[in-house]
Amino acid sequence: MAGQFEVIVEIDRPVEETFAFLADGENDPSFSPRVQEMVRVTSGPATVGTVYRSTVKDAGMTTRREFRITEFEEPKKIRWSETSKNLVTAGEGGYDLEPTGDGRTRLRLFNVLTGHGVGKALAPLALSAARKDADAFGRRIKKAVESS
Repeated sequence: MAGQFEVIVEIDRPVEETFAFLADGENDPSFSPRVQEMVRVTSGPATVGTVYRSTVKDAGMTTRREFRITEFEEPKKIRWSETSKNLVTAGEGGYDLEPTGDGRTRLRLFNVLTGHGVGKALAPLALSAARKDADAFGRRIKKAVESS
């Protein structure tokens, strides 16, 4: 089973600053408490093909995850795909950013979660938890970007 969660949030920073913060995946632990560590594996600035590896703790389980940036359109769009083999993965995810004309940014974040093997039974629970936390997740991103 696959399903999507998303959140839209207004950030009190220009789109260029917001994009730069989010394009650096190593900032993820500042707004996602489940991400214990995030490291860029490839060299150079983030772009299509950049790979990040993370250590994530979900529901008491620690897993290693790997993501590859699949689209990168500065300052308006970032897409990624999880390439690791976990029970539940984010096969597709991304940020859509647009300036609101007053020095602020409208950000849309989404992830499509898919279960694999016995993870098919866990995916609905993971999706439900992600949807329940979506608004709080958006507020954490907003706070992290605005305080950077």
